[in-house]
Amino acid sequence: MRGQSHDMVQLLTPDGERVHNEDFEFTGSTEDLVGYLRDMILARRFDAEATALQRHGELGLWTPLIGQEAAQVGSARALRTPDVVFPSYREHAVAMVLGLPYSNLLSMFRGCDGGDWERLETFKNYQIVIGCQALHATGYAMGLQLDGAVGNENPDDNAAVIVYHGDGAASQGDVNEAYVFAASYNAPVVFFCQNNQWAISEPIALQSRIPLFERAKGFGFPGIQVDGNDVLAVKAVSDWALERARNGEGPAFIEAFTYRMGAHTTSDDPTKYRESSDDEEWRGRDPILRLTRYLEKEGAIDDEWLAKVEEDAKVLGAEVRATIPQLKDTTMDRLFETVYAEPTVALEAQRREYAEYAAGEDA
Repeated sequence: MRGQSHDMVQLLTPDGERVHNEDFEFTGSTEDLVGYLRDMILARRFDAEATALQRHGELGLWTPLIGQEAAQVGSARALRTPDVVFPSYREHAVAMVLGLPYSNLLSMFRGCDGGDWERLETFKNYQIVIGCQALHATGYAMGLQLDGAVGNENPDDNAAVIVYHGDGAASQGDVNEAYVFAASYNAPVVFFCQNNQWAISEPIALQSRIPLFERAKGFGFPGIQVDGNDVLAVKAVSDWALERARNGEGPAFIEAFTYRMGAHTTSDDPTKYRESSDDEEWRGRDPILRLTRYLEKEGAIDDEWLAKVEEDAKVLGAEVRATIPQLKDTTMDRLFETVYAEPTVALEAQRREYAEYAAGEDA
């Protein structure tokens, strides 16, 4: 497959067979994998519900994640409490694994959210501007370094940053500047690129003549390509990259080789620019299907377990739908309150000016 390296890390084939890799090993248990499968199934259901809500006019837009569940769940399960996530706008499964209320994600896409999310100390706000979060993440990682939160003898005192971006963002100037700063200052940041093959309607082959992970060498830090539809391999590679960052060994680049099975957003129609044969080929590499096959062979799950998870998914779907009427528009007063930690003279002047303007409108 074009763009796939012979060195790509894979620990579970699309047929659900475990394979050996000399450098990486999944160290979790079968019970862990059962949990990962549940994570992925629920994330797909959440994504499907949100897509349907957009079609019903309840959300202004949605960014489907279907096909990328293993990349997100595998990397999220490698995170520890002190680590910090800088997402783009499609990391719904990462948010769910970390316990972020899905009402936060829905409210943003409904247009009634001012970014006042829960768990911001762990999971930062979504970024719609392509790639700018890479600079934010690198700056935050440099701050962790200056605060002495990296390379300590006690592993519990160490933290790292992971920033998610897509293959399209890898072509952005902001992202490449972040790579330079991260390398220059040995920042504890992991660049996690979900190469889903398409930057909206532009294929990855048009953006890069070489596999994306090979670019990292030019910036001076290691890059590695992993099968992004293999949750075992993603977890193993993410463990490695995050641990070296926490230990003060600097940045790393992970290219999760995956595929966007749906549209870029609900405003997009992928049938206009890609072949149905590609979709068929990647359906055979479905991350949920391959892990299901493996766990069934191992006797770890059965039809009863799958039926129970399906019931859990239905409950989640009902909860997601019930969330919409409860979402409230953020007021201007609330926005002014949350711009800075402490008010400023200039901001207070703007607040008064807006209040006078609003009073005039009402009159």
